[in-house]
Amino acid sequence: MDTSRKIIEVQNLVKKFGHFTANDNLTFDVFGGEIFGFLGANGAGKTTAMRILCGLSKPTSGTLQVNGFDVYTQSEKIKKTIGYMSQKFSLYEDLTVAENIRFYAGIYGIGYRERRKRQQELLERLKMPEIKNQLVKSLPLGWRQKLAFLVAVMHNPGIVFLDEPTGGVDPVTRRQFWELIYESAARGVTVFVTTHYMDEAEYCDRVSIMVDGKIEALDTPRKLMEQHNAQNMEEVFLHLARN
Repeated sequence: MDTSRKIIEVQNLVKKFGHFTANDNLTFDVFGGEIFGFLGANGAGKTTAMRILCGLSKPTSGTLQVNGFDVYTQSEKIKKTIGYMSQKFSLYEDLTVAENIRFYAGIYGIGYRERRKRQQELLERLKMPEIKNQLVKSLPLGWRQKLAFLVAVMHNPGIVFLDEPTGGVDPVTRRQFWELIYESAARGVTVFVTTHYMDEAEYCDRVSIMVDGKIEALDTPRKLMEQHNAQNMEEVFLHLARN
């Protein structure tokens, strides 16, 4: 983690839908190469904030920059410099693995020769090169999720946004998925990940915990557990939510 380099800068982010406030005055920074956990129960406002940071939605107010680009005026530039894995599975299930890779490589502007090289690297990282001609819908959910993540970082973005990436998969697959995250972070990719699995918070460098649209805590998992006299992040979250 490079604390001298801010990848995301957020000050006083507010997002309202009519009279409902989804994000209530959020302020935080994310640093280069950091695994930043954006935690909270379903409906806490995590996905809303992530969509704003990805340039997919406009804030009601606040000051926000991603990779040095302004969210209000430079959202298209933001989209070109990030990776994104949505909560809903984002690959085309009626295409093969190789066809999905070629399709997204084209979107990212990766040339033919480089595309073949990265496809091979991606399949090797998945440890299953034999699946390249299989339809994506025929793969187990865990494999599909790992494939979606690797496609999201295929163009070597500075930051990747992962929205509930391990939802619905078994504990072993979740751990394997996090190993892929660690590998990417070790190569300098900043990872911004939302989750409602509190045990996954302990895999992050720092975490923020949202309750009802507000950030109630932000620090390293170890410090948060010390502050709240908790044995794990589940206890930290329950303490904050009950208060």
